[in-house]
Amino acid sequence: MNLFINILMLFLVVCAVAASLAKNLLNSILIFMTYSLVMSILWIMIESPDLAITEAAVGAGVTSVLFFITLKKIHRMVEEKKEDKDA
Repeated sequence: MNLFINILMLFLVVCAVAASLAKNLLNSILIFMTYSLVMSILWIMIESPDLAITEAAVGAGVTSVLFFITLKKIHRMVEEKKEDKDA
């Protein structure tokens, strides 16, 4: 069991580094979602189900949806600027 927890913790470090080094914002969001889901698994493994549910709901759920909406609005603003330059 300790080996599995250590592997998950190593995966968390890899996710954190990958999210900060990713060039594409969408990839960063997906890596962040993965980080939150792995973190919720770790909370379950250390017998904290309340924290696991919160991490899954807020970290992988609500925050990721807000990131997706923000990313969509940023791209929409870029598209609007391109249309204004073309006109």
